[in-house]
Amino acid sequence: MTAGVPFGHLATYGAVAARIGRPQAARAVGAALGSNPIPVVVPCHRVVGASGALTGYAGGLDRKAFLLHLEGDPILPR
Repeated sequence: MTAGVPFGHLATYGAVAARIGRPQAARAVGAALGSNPIPVVVPCHRVVGASGALTGYAGGLDRKAFLLHLEGDPILPR
């Protein structure tokens, strides 16, 4: 599901969970993405916390922020 988050856009863990039919599974989505062995190919850096906070990235939050900056500092849709 995170492969469907387009370049320059963000999704929340809750939105990804809802998209897979498990709206209460935001933490499980976060845990699964945190163990993603190919985080740039499967763009889990585009998934953020419900408040828009950068959370849990296997490559580190600095790298997540860097990748998002490369994409134009996307913001959450309101």
